[in-house]
Order: sequence, then C-alpha cells, then structure tokens
Amino acid sequence: MSPFVILACVASYFAALLGIASWSGRRSTRDGYFRGNQRAPWFLIAFGLIGDSLSGLTFISVPGQVGEHGFTYLQIILGNVVGYLLIAYWLLPHFYRLDLTSIYGFLGNGLGLGAQRTGAGFFLLSRLLGSAARLYLAIRVFQSQLFEPLGIPLFVSVVIVIGLILGYTLKGGIKTLIWTDAFQSGFLLLSVVLSIGTIGYQLHVGPIGLVHAIQSNTTFHWLSTDWRAPDFFAKQMVSGAAMALVMNGLDQNNMQKNLSCRSLADAQRNLQSFAGVMLVVNAAFLALGALLYHYLSVKNISLPAGSTDTVFPELALHHLGRFAAVVFVIGLSAATFNSADSVLTTLTTSCCVDFLKFPTKEGTLSNGQIRTRSMVHCTFAALLFIAILGFQLFPKTSAIQLVLEMATYTYGPLLGLFVLAFFTRWRLTGPGIPLVCMGAPVVSWWVHLESPRWFGGYQMGLEVLLFNGLITAIGLGLFATNRRRIDSDTGLSQ
Repeated sequence: MSPFVILACVASYFAALLGIASWSGRRSTRDGYFRGNQRAPWFLIAFGLIGDSLSGLTFISVPGQVGEHGFTYLQIILGNVVGYLLIAYWLLPHFYRLDLTSIYGFLGNGLGLGAQRTGAGFFLLSRLLGSAARLYLAIRVFQSQLFEPLGIPLFVSVVIVIGLILGYTLKGGIKTLIWTDAFQSGFLLLSVVLSIGTIGYQLHVGPIGLVHAIQSNTTFHWLSTDWRAPDFFAKQMVSGAAMALVMNGLDQNNMQKNLSCRSLADAQRNLQSFAGVMLVVNAAFLALGALLYHYLSVKNISLPAGSTDTVFPELALHHLGRFAAVVFVIGLSAATFNSADSVLTTLTTSCCVDFLKFPTKEGTLSNGQIRTRSMVHCTFAALLFIAILGFQLFPKTSAIQLVLEMATYTYGPLLGLFVLAFFTRWRLTGPGIPLVCMGAPVVSWWVHLESPRWFGGYQMGLEVLLFNGLITAIGLGLFATNRRRIDSDTGLSQ
C-alpha cells in the first residue's frame, strides 16, 4: 500500500478528531478539563471506554497471539467482567460519596498524605509505561509502512504522533476525550467487523463458513486445565478480576471518566454495559486472530520469525487487498490516538491534584494554574516520548504480554494501599511507605522466578499481582499507627 494513501487516511482521520475536539472543548471550564462538568452521558462514556481499554494493544497483539496461546486470553476477559462489577458496586460508591477528582484522595483521606502521593506516583509510573507500550506498538506499524518509506526516522515519527495528540487534548481535557473516545471506539469496532468480512470475501465463504473455519482451527481452545501452567483457568479468572480491579478501578485514567457521569447510578450502568460489550468485543478480536491464521494456512503464506504482533499488519497491508489495508489503517489510527490521548489528561490531573494540590471543587483556575497545568501536560508528553523509544529494547515480545506483566509489578503496591484504606483504620507515616511499595515488586519478581523450583513445578502467572499486593499490605502494616479513626458512614476523618 502506498505510504501516500496511508498518509491521506491518517490526515483525514485526524482532521475529524480536531473538529470534534474544537466543538466539545468550547467553553470548557476548570472542572470541564478534570471531570467534564459531571454532565457526560453514561452511555457515551461506556462506548468511549471500549476504545480506550482496547487500544492498539488489542487491535494488533490479541489477534496475533492466538497462534501461540489460542483463545486462552478469554479466561482473563471473563475474570475482567467480575472485576468491572466489583468496581461498579464496591469502589464507585465510595468515590462518589467523597466527591473525588483524583481517586488517590481516598488514600489520603484514609491513610495519610504519604500514602496518597505514593499511590499517585505508582499510577503515574504504571500508566506512563503501559501507554508507552501500547503506543509504541501502533507507531511501529506506522513507521514501517508510512514514515520509513518517506525517510522519516522513528524518533521524529513519535514526535509527530504525540504532537497530534497534544493538539486536541491540551485545552479541553476530559470533556473533549469523552467525545473523541466515542468517535474512535466506533471506528475501532467497525474495522474489526470489516476485517473479518474481508477475510471471508477473500476466501469466498460466508458467515457460517467463517464460524466453521474458527471452530476447526487448531488455535480454537480456550480452557487451560494444567494447574501448574501460567494460563491455568482458575488462575487466569482470579487474575483477570484483580487486573480489572486495579487497572480500571484503582486507575485514575478510567475512573476519571466514570466520575464524569451525572450520578453514581449512571456510572454503574456505564460499567455494567461496558463489561458485557468488552466480553463480546474481545471474543471478536480472538475470532479475527483465528481467521488470520486460517488464511495463512489456506494461502500457504509464511511470515518472518519474531513477534506475533506482525501477523495482522502484514496480512492487512500486503495480502488482503487495498480495502483491507485502508480499514486496518483507520482502525490503527483510532487505536493509536485513543491509547495515549486520555492518559496525558489523567496523568496531568493526578499530578495537579495529588502533588500540586490544585482545588478540587468546581470553579475557575487562575491564569497561573492554567499555565502550570499546560506545562505538566506537555511534560508528560515528553516523558511518554522517552518511554516509547525505550520499548525498542523489546522488539520480539508480544506487547499485550509485556503490558500485563508490567502491570502485575507496578499495580501491586496500589492494590495493597487501597486494601488497607478500605479495611483498616490505620494511618501510615514515615519514609518507609514508598520504600515498601518499591521493595514489594522486587520481592514478587524474585518469587516469580523461583516459583517452579520452590513449588514443585508450579509457575506463577498474573497472580503475581495478588502476591505483590499482599506483600505491600504486610510491609506497610509495620509503619501504621492508629492515630485517627475513620467514620464508617462518611469515610471522613474524625
């Protein structure tokens, strides 16, 4: 596919994004940047969350890894559904009752300022690395198909993409993202449907034939019954629920959008709908992956050895025809911009509220605070640039596996902190708080490496997250004092 056709597709898509951003960002107030003035329709947020949660990671990596792991990723998604329901009916009522802008204010209220800043710090690290990995995966495809043929080096490509994202998020904040994410989710889902249809057209089979091709494919297995394996069903289910709980419920990036709903009931309806749709959508991505490998087999196509992340881009851009290539580019554009735009806003929110102590009640920021907010926003864009370039060190690793593994270490301390905030009346003081939260992932990594030798062949998988959180909670308990009681009805200090 010509790089100029790809450039035209991306330019058209971005022009549409700028138009939506300009319309939605008009008369945006301080609270509009941070919480969308709490007037966002729940169904719009639910639809937008689809694209934000899927991103380029799901779009490219999930279909590709079907060749190695089959449909076992579905075990994690089933666990995610349980996690989303826990968020809706356990976490959200607490966050709405306290009228939070940053959810790490809950840690500050319950455990103290040191816990709030430590939790916010781990969120900043977790989201920055996770979003960089997602964005790097998409930029790598654009680099090989668009920028490289035009003689543009990778670091310039990253600057261009991040600059485009800054163009429509710097002013409007979360109010703009709610609308742009919904727009991008629509294109992302449409690209999956059209890609499946294109494969059927190329193979001259209809919907029933496609279903038969999926069922007869050697990759069609999703239930792992070996208790020692990392992808054992029970482990994946429990880990999936925990991952959803921490990567969504304890993550400012997702909760900021849920806190933009008009009411708690709307936010709960949002998550209920989101849980069901995510199950269906991820099943569709896995089906697409099975069909891609079926197409490879039927057409006797051999791909270069390396990461499975190259399977979908290679077939879409070079084997399935021009229409499939255009569909793929539009879908990837939606995934690319969706994967990083919201993170810049939510990282900025957490930094401004948790560290710089910006006011959290509705009002208008001073000119100095607006300038500071913009500087923080641009600083995180620069850090995202550095992190993306760093992922060149992992060229052969499946991006989705890399993100999930990173999450077990970076989100574990957050899990431990929130468990203590919910179930104890402790206060945490002293420099031991960040030290424990940094040490727990190191201990967890060591146990993960040694688990087959210590536990008779049992290999820890994503449940490292739970172990990490447990170690964090136990360690932090050593620094707890009971200096202040927390009112059980209001959650406020007495």
